[in-house]
Amino acid sequence: MCSALAAAAFAIGLVFTIHNIENCDAASTGTIAKILFSTAKTLSGSIGQKVPEVLLPLPEICNTTECKNTASSVLKNMDPTVEPCDDFYRFACGGFHKNTIIPDDKTSVNTFSIISDKLQKQLRASIEEESKPDDPRPFKLLKTYYQNCMNLTHIEEEGLDPLHRNLKELGGWPVLMNNSWVEDDWSWTESVYKLRKMGYLFNFFIDLSVYTHLKNNTKRVIQLDQATLGVSREYLSRGLRDRIVKAYFNYMVDIAQILGADRDYAAEQLKESLEFEIKLANISLPSEKRRNITALYNAMTIAELSKRFPSIPWIEYFNTILAPTTSVTEDEVVVVNVPTFITELEKLLMKTPKRVLANYLMWRVAESSIDYLDDEIRKQPFEFYKITKGIKKRKPRWKECMDFASDDLLISVGALYVRKYFNKDAKSTVVEMVSDIRNEFIKILHTIDWMDNKTREAALDKAKSMTTHIAYPEELFDDEKLEKFYEKLEISSGSYLESALNLTLFGTEYAFEILRKPVNKSEWIYHGMSAIVNAYYSNTENSIELPAGLLQGAFFNSDRPKYMNYGAIGYAIGHEITHGFDDLGRQFDKNGNLVNWWGEETEKKFLQKAKCIIYQYGNYTSKEAQLNVNGVTTQGENIADNGGIKLAYLAYKKWVRRNGPEAQLPGLNYTGQQMFWLSTANTWCSKFRPEKLKLSITTGLHSPPEFRVLGPMSNMPKFSKDFNCPLGTIMNPRHKCTVW
Repeated sequence: MCSALAAAAFAIGLVFTIHNIENCDAASTGTIAKILFSTAKTLSGSIGQKVPEVLLPLPEICNTTECKNTASSVLKNMDPTVEPCDDFYRFACGGFHKNTIIPDDKTSVNTFSIISDKLQKQLRASIEEESKPDDPRPFKLLKTYYQNCMNLTHIEEEGLDPLHRNLKELGGWPVLMNNSWVEDDWSWTESVYKLRKMGYLFNFFIDLSVYTHLKNNTKRVIQLDQATLGVSREYLSRGLRDRIVKAYFNYMVDIAQILGADRDYAAEQLKESLEFEIKLANISLPSEKRRNITALYNAMTIAELSKRFPSIPWIEYFNTILAPTTSVTEDEVVVVNVPTFITELEKLLMKTPKRVLANYLMWRVAESSIDYLDDEIRKQPFEFYKITKGIKKRKPRWKECMDFASDDLLISVGALYVRKYFNKDAKSTVVEMVSDIRNEFIKILHTIDWMDNKTREAALDKAKSMTTHIAYPEELFDDEKLEKFYEKLEISSGSYLESALNLTLFGTEYAFEILRKPVNKSEWIYHGMSAIVNAYYSNTENSIELPAGLLQGAFFNSDRPKYMNYGAIGYAIGHEITHGFDDLGRQFDKNGNLVNWWGEETEKKFLQKAKCIIYQYGNYTSKEAQLNVNGVTTQGENIADNGGIKLAYLAYKKWVRRNGPEAQLPGLNYTGQQMFWLSTANTWCSKFRPEKLKLSITTGLHSPPEFRVLGPMSNMPKFSKDFNCPLGTIMNPRHKCTVW
């Protein structure tokens, strides 16, 4: 069989592989090869070269239904007019970009969202089924919550009354009450206590949470952090001149007006509140400076906290918020992430008028309630999101309700999904892949020349100790365990806002209740969110998780060739493993504790290698968004991308050595190695609205999808070899970055 032309992709690029092209009859090649045949002749660098053994033609064509479906998807995504060595993302995903129309109710379409849409439709069918008497209670709670969301008649009848009642109970929103609000009766701490009791979030001035102790992760500890803001710090710090901040201000005023405020008065009052929030943003630590976890670990007793920050009644504050599940004394150790924030917050709270603080706090309460109220007020977030995300149309109500149900009852949704829709056979296959890919990382640790032996041994211990959570915990099939977890949650037919507050209250109570309980890293509850299309690495557990929701679609199918699976879910596995050794993960040891296990010189070499990645990605510019990637904030994900693709590729090569080459997909005249790269690139085929892309680049921790292809593949000599990319092309630059 003649392999006159080959092309491949991982999320941005193009490259031809030519095998003795003059001796090959174009008529014998596939459709894509025919189209590209004349163009290929211009890439003469590989003409006459000896064909590497790994690039020999595949022996047969796979004509199963799954192979045909997979081939069709890959071909639709491709743009064969692009040269793979110039832009592999466009080569692999140019067709997707050209042919995909973003629905009016979406801000983007990508491989993840396509799978999520399918999963959401499956769950909708189950959740909308009438409850049976013998259904587990957690499923009944889920259906009731969804029905409360869908009951627009009841929601419209209630109108804005539920929010008005809550605002009144919280002391009132001054902007609505004008001169009837009494300043002497108000305090920010008392308002926070009321928010906590009612089920609202209460982290608008300072964030309080219970978290795994970073230096002794058998225990939990109270953690204080900077405030959670209504708009990202990156925008607020730019001030009122920023387009997003202006839209946010108009949103605030619109909501106040709908709730009964005079618009001019509301604008005057809320401008001061927004200026307060901008000051909160300016005293917050930027994300670039939050990557040194050791610097964020500042442990002190409450007695020390009270001495250092005396204006806040800490014992009262903790005991009121933690009640009724637990209490503290002055000897309690608290971890303060950003002490400078609390220092500046004290000053800010003391010099800001109570009316301004109350207006800000009640705005945040009102904003967090909007989704659960009538149609008139629900229109306002949409107007804001049109500007910030470019969205054209509100979601159908059932999608909104599915989103809320999936977010708020994750474990119920996960159990429902795996019981009805997940193919259990996929779990064992992926477990084997994890083992293969981890072994490749262990091999790398044995051979890299920049680590001292002591650091190498610690790294090997960490890699070998890494635990895995694949698909779902078996407890999701145990009705008794599910019912035990949800036994304190009450959701009855009626008020949607009340149902949502009950859920928040349930989650907060659970988080505080476990403060004194020992940490069980394998606790099924923390790994039961199975209906999610994503993957995770936990620093404190030293574990990776691949939920059932991800193990389908473009990422995995046991009935297609291994090169597709290793390129997709294999890459995801390698990515999560590498997170244990990125700029954040490397700060934790094999047990998940914050321990510096690095030799001084080896650490310097790591940081130098990370700098290369920072510089490389920091010089990528999104043409669509007209923005540069932030190389510092994205470095962890970029290191994981580069390591993940390498590990998956090596594992696939090992599989081929054991089992032999696989059949080709119909219409795709590429080797298994080339298809591996195409499969990886296909996982990043995406199309964004410009506003959403700008938002993602400005505030996100991930590089845009095109650079998640271009970056790692251009750093991989194996990619250049598989596509015969001449040295100096975009996909085979002279200078390459590598960490692992």
